[in-house]
Amino acid sequence: MLELIQITNDPAFARRCDALAGFRLFVDLERLGKAERQAGRNTFISAHGLEDVSRIKRVLRRSPLMVRVNPLNDRTPAEVEAVLSAGADQVMLPMFTGAAELQEFARAVGGRAPIVALLETALALDSLAEWTGTPGLAEVFVGLNDLHLSLGHRFMFEPLASGMVDRVAAAARQRGLRFGFGGIARPQEGMLPGRDVLAEHLRLGSGSVILSRTFHRGEDSEAFEAEVAMLRQAEEELARRSPQQVAADSRRIAARIRGIAAGVGP
Repeated sequence: MLELIQITNDPAFARRCDALAGFRLFVDLERLGKAERQAGRNTFISAHGLEDVSRIKRVLRRSPLMVRVNPLNDRTPAEVEAVLSAGADQVMLPMFTGAAELQEFARAVGGRAPIVALLETALALDSLAEWTGTPGLAEVFVGLNDLHLSLGHRFMFEPLASGMVDRVAAAARQRGLRFGFGGIARPQEGMLPGRDVLAEHLRLGSGSVILSRTFHRGEDSEAFEAEVAMLRQAEEELARRSPQQVAADSRRIAARIRGIAAGVGP
């Protein structure tokens, strides 16, 4: 079962997610440089605070809690101490560029929680083999939004169509690490429909994906559980494909991504 990652600082909503199988909750404390990187784009910039870590942790009974901290900086050791003290089960480092940064982060964590490396820079992609053996690293998650910007691509899923995400999946598998990527919309929604994104997760042996904001909407928030059930049904159906169907779907999806990218302005 693919683990569904939900970003939230709402304890009531976190409790609903926790009642469902296969969820991970995500408190996002990243601020440094994010607004500048994503200026002019309809992307999520969190307003979560350190107090949200303990607020969410208190309501969870079976789901792990992951906390994304800021990119490596002088305050990283103190930030790591704070989120671990507040109850983080996993810590995620964003926007690193190579092995030295991830190793310094691992020293700050000191083996007290699994580390999730958020791969979202071209330099981190280029140096993949140098940092996947970092002690304490448990998962490589490809952040397609920032990665495609770093690579100069036009559409978020272009690294998937080009085979770059395949390369990361293979490197993680070789090291025995968990692997995940991107965000997913509801099965029939999105420029690249959620069902197609899900198909590629299964092909690559992904273990996790972040649910997009469209899964939990103010106007139909009660539909969240039903939409998750539909995603799980699609997951079961896609898992029954033959190898030939998987390959055909991958070619079709890559062509669709390239077509979307061709229609996106610079």
